[in-house]
Amino acid sequence: MNTKYLSKAGMIAALYVILVIIEIPLGQLAFGPIQVRIAEALVLLPLVEAAAIPGVFVGCFIANLILTFSSGYGLIDVVGGSLITLVSAYLTSKMPSKFLGILPPVILNALLVSIWVSSFFPEMTYWAVAVGIGTGELIAVGLFGNIVLYAYQRMKKSCYN
Repeated sequence: MNTKYLSKAGMIAALYVILVIIEIPLGQLAFGPIQVRIAEALVLLPLVEAAAIPGVFVGCFIANLILTFSSGYGLIDVVGGSLITLVSAYLTSKMPSKFLGILPPVILNALLVSIWVSSFFPEMTYWAVAVGIGTGELIAVGLFGNIVLYAYQRMKKSCYN
């Protein structure tokens, strides 16, 4: 790996962590049964930037580690949530379009993260949590992810012109 790749991955990881930390005062918005984790917008970057795959994984790992003090989900969220983000980022990188790139993080987070999050909210069914997380992920990746992707492509274009 070269220095440029590692620098990009590190900056993406740091940005992920910062975006999650900014959401902490908003309560469970970054980790609850109905969550819109704005940092997940970065999961669309692997469509155009390979360094985003390790970047979002490391960022998610660090953010989930920090959130264990707020969320109480513990090791399952640190490891499981981070691995889901890694797989989502990798699958997104293999998608032929932005529309299809949105699907891996939305589907995987909705179906898998909901497994443990729903166990912490017995008043909500698994499917209610899955819909809440999936909808939030769709907003984060579909809306904010496209904004991030557009801005990244513009910045990259202006740096090389």
